[in-house]
Amino acid sequence: MWRDRKTQIFMVMIAFVLFLAGCNFNSSDSSNEESGGSEGEAGQVLNISTAADIPTLDSTKAHDGIAFTVLNNVNEGLYRQDENHEPIEALVTDHTENEDQTVHTFTLRDSNWSNGEPVTAQDFEFAWKRVMKDASPYSFMFVTAGIKNAEAIMNEEMDAEELGVKAIDEKTLEVTLEAANPLFQSLMTFPTFLPQNQKFVEEQGDQYALEAENILFNGPFTLVDWTHEQGWKYEKNEDYWDADAVKLDAINAYVVKDPAAGINLYETNKIDRVVLSSEAVDQNKGDENFETILEPEIFFLRFNHNHPVLGNENIRKAVNMAIDKESLTEVILKDGSTALNGVVPKGFFQSPAGEDFRDLNGDFNTGTIEEAQKLWEQGLEETGATDVAVSINIADSEDHKKVAEYIQAQLEDNLPGFKLDIKAVPFAQRLEIEKAIEYDLSLSSWGPDYSDPMTYLDMWLEGGSANRMDYSNEKIQELVASARTETDAEKRYQMLLDIEKVLLEEDAAIAPLYQGGTAVLMRSKIKNLLVHPTGASFSYKWVTIEE
Repeated sequence: MWRDRKTQIFMVMIAFVLFLAGCNFNSSDSSNEESGGSEGEAGQVLNISTAADIPTLDSTKAHDGIAFTVLNNVNEGLYRQDENHEPIEALVTDHTENEDQTVHTFTLRDSNWSNGEPVTAQDFEFAWKRVMKDASPYSFMFVTAGIKNAEAIMNEEMDAEELGVKAIDEKTLEVTLEAANPLFQSLMTFPTFLPQNQKFVEEQGDQYALEAENILFNGPFTLVDWTHEQGWKYEKNEDYWDADAVKLDAINAYVVKDPAAGINLYETNKIDRVVLSSEAVDQNKGDENFETILEPEIFFLRFNHNHPVLGNENIRKAVNMAIDKESLTEVILKDGSTALNGVVPKGFFQSPAGEDFRDLNGDFNTGTIEEAQKLWEQGLEETGATDVAVSINIADSEDHKKVAEYIQAQLEDNLPGFKLDIKAVPFAQRLEIEKAIEYDLSLSSWGPDYSDPMTYLDMWLEGGSANRMDYSNEKIQELVASARTETDAEKRYQMLLDIEKVLLEEDAAIAPLYQGGTAVLMRSKIKNLLVHPTGASFSYKWVTIEE
């Protein structure tokens, strides 16, 4: 078994070396093996790994974290996130609002695309209307931002040309909202709101953004190589408006799907940062470069609310209480994940008074095994069942399998008569099963799209694309509608707290499991690598390498 593993790793390394030669990523800037690819002033080169290839760099079609990170570093919008994950002016030099905060006017700075053409207000109008015209995966963000007519366009009641965005002239962009929106400026950092050069996009046709030469850049870096399923290379954009702030000369990103191969590449100084699997944590947690990062992604169980037994509130509460979430995170995962008994994670979202959302609302549906069993018996009596045999829908990944096996053991041991069958399918198929609500239980996750608790709370609206369990509660419908237009920050925050209480305290609609964590090794010489909790995961603009 160990020989087979070593052979596999050796073959991956051979393929990797051949890849380096073929892509010419090992330039003179990154040849110093001992320093991990950096050599003095000429060595401002960052080497990283990524779990998969980029599906597309079309900002109107991108819907995954890998594409969002690349777009965030090769393109520039109205705003970008700073080191505190707050929006700062990017292409904006001035931003004014009318009295009721429904009309926003942006003045753009001088900046150019990589083909030398200026970035204009028309580029924003074109790209935003293209999102709505093509029914893009993230068109709902325009509804979240409250842009005028976005919801009607999504419902096919209006044409995309009627979206509330308008280029007044080359340097002036006007955006009209349905109502004042406290999230608007923060949302402008999201990659779906990036501009596009209409002439170039139309010239490329269906090949737009599928290769490095089929996309224009206006951000801190340009993409100079992109070898599919192997990796890509960024280089500093000398024509970027804020080029003086960019210290890196280049970034090499390698697609590494095998965790063991990733560790080998790190140990042999081919990459500067690696994400560790739970199996590798114990072997590496003593390393001075080891760290765990608490993430805002949540993992939870969906219940099919149409199921004759799982549709019962007491049964759902019993399932919540019967799982030892602390042991799941500390013994099974070991990657910095932490037990979660709410739907909004800890450490990322604060009230107007500066209190953490999780601290304010506390934990829901916690209790002893005895309390879980009492609720279980009550639920069985209410549904007329004597035992329950159900299945759990999971993705066929190792982490999902480990978590599902743990849940299976916990529920079968702690709830008499409970039988759980694990059904592992490819990730995309798992989502399709959820959308069709053709499951009993489903192991799910949700990462935030923007920096506000609402990103976890409005997904439970009746008929919403993220609901996927036939759950509905009129109180949630009303609270979400009110919170979307409430301008009093304290009143709005209380509404958000109340939404979670309805979801979990009243209905036990889902079973929260844990808040995700990531265990990494990253060389101490890498400074100012920003890891964002929402939107694009990484910003490389301010990274420096210190020897």
